[in-house]
Amino acid sequence: MLDLIARVAGSKEKLGLIAGNGKFPFLIVDAARAQGLDVVVAAIKEETFPEIETSGASAVHWLSLGELSKLIDTFKREGVHRAIMAGQVKHKQIFSSIRPDWRLAKLLLSLRTRNTDALLGAVAKVLGDEGITLENSTSLLEPLLAKAGVLTERTPTDEEKANITYGRAVARHLAQYDIGQTVVVAESACVAVEAMEGTDATIERAGHIMRSLEGDASTLSRTLTVVKIAKPNQDMRFDVPVIGVKTIEVMRAAGAGCLALDAGRCLLLDGDAVRRAANEAKISISAD
Repeated sequence: MLDLIARVAGSKEKLGLIAGNGKFPFLIVDAARAQGLDVVVAAIKEETFPEIETSGASAVHWLSLGELSKLIDTFKREGVHRAIMAGQVKHKQIFSSIRPDWRLAKLLLSLRTRNTDALLGAVAKVLGDEGITLENSTSLLEPLLAKAGVLTERTPTDEEKANITYGRAVARHLAQYDIGQTVVVAESACVAVEAMEGTDATIERAGHIMRSLEGDASTLSRTLTVVKIAKPNQDMRFDVPVIGVKTIEVMRAAGAGCLALDAGRCLLLDGDAVRRAANEAKISISAD
């Protein structure tokens, strides 16, 4: 009896982590462990970085994107009742060679649209029905949310402010249909909008478009402004806007000089490193 009490008293609460790619999942592991939680990782074979094995999680289980039943069974077996989704899972994966199990296939057939909100919202409901509550992905990382104001040494120019105003208007219309959350603008003209390819690929495409223009006679600036917003009714459990150093590097290569974000609804991974990289590239970052 005393042994049982000791085991119960010494046991930690478990947090499930459905890990996509990027650094986001690693930050969740660190933050959860700092709060005394054991982290059980469901690592997605097609997305998660292999370094998750040495992240400090108490357990790492690898599964394919199509294995929704295995995900549920794994969390139940581990005693997980709370979970977080963190890290990118490319939306285009639903058209890849993944083979959905019976549970995911049934879910996909039930959806009228297969955008991010519909798909992940349905997965969250299935998890909830199985006693696994999906929580806000930013709940452990609130200090990393972008603060309102100019976050870099350089403030946006008047031209960039006009681009931001126009870009936000366009992005709001796109986001309400869950098409994408990033718009790239030059001289108040829309150069590229995000769909399934993701933010960095959208910025790269915008840079390619501007480099493809012939001649230098135009009086219009070809410097790009990137606007990345949250959705009007952003579900903070998944698909939260995230910016890292790589995005700044992609902007620099593409010829983008300004980045506008939604304050309090966009995560800056490695915030100090992002600001340093932006300052070195003379890129302005602001949040409203």
